Amino acid sequence: MRIRDVDKEKLVIEMAIDQIVQEGFQGFSMNKLAKACSISVATLYIYYKDKDDLIQKIGATMALKFFTNTIKNFSPEMSFEEGLWKQWENRADFAMKYPKEVAFFEIIKHSPHGEAILDSIKEFSDFRAIMTQFVENAQLTKQLIPMTFEAFWCVAYGPLYTLLNLHREGKSMGGRPFKLTKEIMKEAFQATVKGLKP
Repeated sequence: MRIRDVDKEKLVIEMAIDQIVQEGFQGFSMNKLAKACSISVATLYIYYKDKDDLIQKIGATMALKFFTNTIKNFSPEMSFEEGLWKQWENRADFAMKYPKEVAFFEIIKHSPHGEAILDSIKEFSDFRAIMTQFVENAQLTKQLIPMTFEAFWCVAYGPLYTLLNLHREGKSMGGRPFKLTKEIMKEAFQATVKGLKP
């Protein structure tokens, strides 16, 4: 039996993410991945059963990394404004540090693999419970207006993700150069909180 090579495995993950971000699922294959890594296709099967297994395992690793970073120094007991700002900071920090991984995760999250990946991560249910508790606490203490989860998510995080997309593209409306700063993020955050508080 052949031994796993950690460096080779890291390269496989990196190249798989690159290919899926650049070409989507349609342009992705085990043969192309092996060629990009300068390894044989047989070597890929040391690490993964098949293409679906590869996508789901990499997706689960990225999702876990995202969830872990999102709740760093965060508690559902925080005041609504403090907790939501910590969420914005954590999410922005992660997106700016790992733009390719975030793009990859967005692609697979909305694919047939999305549910299987989230179901395979025990920590996802913990993450969901923490976020649910945070929102419920804010509503109980009347720091947040009552609203559906979908509406809350759009208002609470939509502005942040729009700013992060503009930052990633390097330009704002009309093609003007754009770089996200803490000041701009805080300005958008204050308007967001104002819309969410009673």
